[in-house]
Amino acid sequence: MSTSNLVYMANQIGKFFVSEDRDTAVDGIAEHLRLFWDPRMRSEIVAHLRAGGEGLDPPVRAAVARLS
Repeated sequence: MSTSNLVYMANQIGKFFVSEDRDTAVDGIAEHLRLFWDPRMRSEIVAHLRAGGEGLDPPVRAAVARLS
């Protein structure tokens, strides 16, 4: 899967939590990524964040940082 698709999907997950406070949103996004994303997908999005994380929304960036 391309990195741009992973960024899009992660940001879509983040949009689901937009009505939550930041901490709840970050927790929810991270939990979703842990439970439902294949380990290869998680590794790729973490690598993308380490390379600068272009395109990731702020709460998604924080959630991905918790995966590393």
